[in-house]
Amino acid sequence: MFIDMHMHEKTFSNDSFLSLDEIVYEAKKKGLDGICITDHDSMGLKDTASEYTKRTGFPVFMGIEFYSLQGDILAFGIDEYPKERINAQDFIDMVNAHGGITISAHPFRNNRRGLEEHLDAVTGITAIEVLNGSTLPDATAKAEEYSRKLGLPATGASDCHVTEKVGVYATYFPDDIKSTEDLCRAVRTGRCKPAYFKDGRYHIYEF
Repeated sequence: MFIDMHMHEKTFSNDSFLSLDEIVYEAKKKGLDGICITDHDSMGLKDTASEYTKRTGFPVFMGIEFYSLQGDILAFGIDEYPKERINAQDFIDMVNAHGGITISAHPFRNNRRGLEEHLDAVTGITAIEVLNGSTLPDATAKAEEYSRKLGLPATGASDCHVTEKVGVYATYFPDDIKSTEDLCRAVRTGRCKPAYFKDGRYHIYEF
């Protein structure tokens, strides 16, 4: 399965121009098997996403992109989240305590919103987003380096806010992902790889 694990929908991410219908339409065109909505500091679309999945059969998983004091972290498998910025370690610990997973989003992007070298200090983070649709090659190389150095699984995602970015990167899962629990288990056990869209299909990214 190919799933785009970092996407923004306009209802709760005010920098996005995409509705859920538009995201899913573009995702299906590219051949994605599911998507993850990870709005900025919000899980407000959770009920809508669940209803959409039940109605259409197309998997829409709900996560969050939480802006910790040290940088952005994706999280899945939680129902509650802090309503104010807290330390990255505290957020990671909270998510782990609830059985969820955390992914360092665009850790070395040049907008200073990633964890960067704080990855050396935090413990318990589940994975690193190596491919990100708005990240330059040098930042991707640094994320690859940290994935190897820390022995953490790597993921890929578009981080889309506009139509043309939907699905440019994704994450490959060799197993069927039917629930958020499946998603968390696969990332936690390293059964995932980043992927990129080229020439009409997805290719697994090896590094």
